[in-house]
Amino acid sequence: MGIKLIVADDQAIIRKGIESMLSDEDIEIVAEAANGLEAIEMSLAHRPNVLLMDVMMPELDGLDALERLRDESPQTRVVMMSAHDNPTYIARSVALGADGFVQKDVPAEEFVAAIQRAARGEAPPVEGRLNKIKELLAKRKDPVADDVPLTKREYQVLRHLAYGLSNREIGRSLNVSIETVKEHVQNILRKLDAADRTEAAVWAVRRGLA
Repeated sequence: MGIKLIVADDQAIIRKGIESMLSDEDIEIVAEAANGLEAIEMSLAHRPNVLLMDVMMPELDGLDALERLRDESPQTRVVMMSAHDNPTYIARSVALGADGFVQKDVPAEEFVAAIQRAARGEAPPVEGRLNKIKELLAKRKDPVADDVPLTKREYQVLRHLAYGLSNREIGRSLNVSIETVKEHVQNILRKLDAADRTEAAVWAVRRGLA
């Protein structure tokens, strides 16, 4: 039985290219979308095995669409794609529950493999960027050399801050309430004597936490 796929990208030439790339595979494109709202609508209507969705799209971007889909259709497996090697996009995809992430310039076989893995419910490869960032965000071990008295959970939240995630996204990633995240963030800022989240993120990046 073939894989039913929806492709969501605001550029028709990209959608056409993906269609051509998959023409010899056992993957059927059942619908296309040009923005996040259409991606949600098509996913709810067609119930695909996999939704392949671009990060940057008009009206509703792919990451916001992913968040809504996790509420409205949690069984839909989603592979995010982007033209940019942006670790923040990957970290947000992880936090919002993406099943995979591919860059648009990877070889065709990597695109196909990502779709097939998602359809089978398999995790991305261990050596892949998404898995590496996923493991880092889940890590609760605190750096031994630092004198700042952050708790292990605060270090975990700080890693999310370093990737630019919102309180809502951090809460989803760690399965805690937004109020709990806010409390952790305030504690982090106070302990680091940081003026804002950006300053705290810079502190984290300089120490190799992201």
